[in-house]
Amino acid sequence: MTSITYCKALPTPIDELNAIGKTQLEMFLCTYTPIFHKAVSETVNLMMSGEQFNKSYWNTHLQKTYGISKRHANGVISSAKGAVDSAKECRISHIKTLEGKAKSCETWLKKAEKKLKNAQKFYAKKNWQNSKTGCGFPLSSVLKYRQTNWQNLKFQIHNKKRKLTRYRQILAVLKSIPVRVNVPKNQAFIVGSKDESYGNQVCQWDRDNLRFRVPFCLESKFGKYVESKIGDFPRNINRLPSTGAKTWHFYYKDDKWCVAVSFTPDNVEPVSRSVDYGCIGIDMNPCSIGWAYIDAEGNLKSHGTIPFQTGLPNGKQQATIVKICLELAALATKYQCPIVGEDLDFTIKKEQLRERGKKYARMLSGWAYSEFFKLLNSILSNRGIELLTVNPAYSSMIGLVKYLRMYGLASDEAAALVIGRRGMRLSEKIPGSLTAFVEVNSTKHVWSLWNQLNEKIKQSGIITTRHGYYSNSNWDFLGNLDIEEA
Repeated sequence: MTSITYCKALPTPIDELNAIGKTQLEMFLCTYTPIFHKAVSETVNLMMSGEQFNKSYWNTHLQKTYGISKRHANGVISSAKGAVDSAKECRISHIKTLEGKAKSCETWLKKAEKKLKNAQKFYAKKNWQNSKTGCGFPLSSVLKYRQTNWQNLKFQIHNKKRKLTRYRQILAVLKSIPVRVNVPKNQAFIVGSKDESYGNQVCQWDRDNLRFRVPFCLESKFGKYVESKIGDFPRNINRLPSTGAKTWHFYYKDDKWCVAVSFTPDNVEPVSRSVDYGCIGIDMNPCSIGWAYIDAEGNLKSHGTIPFQTGLPNGKQQATIVKICLELAALATKYQCPIVGEDLDFTIKKEQLRERGKKYARMLSGWAYSEFFKLLNSILSNRGIELLTVNPAYSSMIGLVKYLRMYGLASDEAAALVIGRRGMRLSEKIPGSLTAFVEVNSTKHVWSLWNQLNEKIKQSGIITTRHGYYSNSNWDFLGNLDIEEA
């Protein structure tokens, strides 16, 4: 089961403060964290050296070298392993992102060079003025840049080649140099176990007082134990169990010591029933979130739109997302059903931001999709509500064609209806009135029909906006179109 972490700043009770305004626990952490950092750095160097890592042997080495106990050494090894794994994962992700950017850059260059070459070939013809097709990229002056569009494109190609060369140089370096691991200072990590009292032998906490077992090297200065009244972790829904393993993390941030505890949470009584009895589908857009409640028969029972402002500063953006998630949780509690969302991945699109324009890049960068679903999953799991995700392919298209005019919905509500029905494993067949305009093949997936219909509608040029689906009641304009299968 997934673990949860609660964190807060260490309290400073007045009766525990010394002459310089520090508690005994803070004084101990200031002395112990440099030892912990040195031990983690040495462990990281061993793990990155390529030598065989024997955990039992290294644990004994750390105990003898730094004068710490076995439990303290376990925290050192776990912290080092986490830092190494994170650094390697970040390097792989960095290389993958740069390769995607380089590939996008190459694709743009090929298209731009081909467009320029074809235009030059067109004007090289003697009778180009009498051409029936015309030039795909005609030569013209651009007042904005005070040059021709050909000169502007050549300048863009030049800069894009420089950028591509830079990407390749960085990739060559990243693939050749060893991974560097950053080990933060002023932190201590104590691993717990479910077989130990209070879930941790070194840090024993009774939901009020914390008793920290001092390592051997510092017993002469601080004694055998350091105690402090840290209180509980206040939460509206507190899932911190009285038993089970608890891993403690002490760190220094913003000029104060903080404490975090990781644990396996208590089970929550489920509120949502099985998805077969109905669900709420949601469709997330940069300016709103549409939702639709579907009953057990797959019929629409209720719907709505929640405004969603993006591009805000981090604190305000997170507060906005939390408010929306609480509204969705209240709806799911009211209908006692799970929530079904889209399983989207913007990795490839974000690699192409330089080639897609400033407006698109600004919109996609400010769209906090991953943060939204991260907070939504956390809030729903605390309330016993299930969150499901489905493939969003053609959800907007199906909603516009089938349900927009039928129920008088907004486009995001229609897409939410389709997503909810897909979460209930209901098929979306193409309407009978449209089967004459697509090539039906029983061996292919139903999405192939929606793909054909989507291409025909684009080619027709009759429906250019989403509002056009409201007024359209006759699809005869598709009958005269012939397109190749995608």
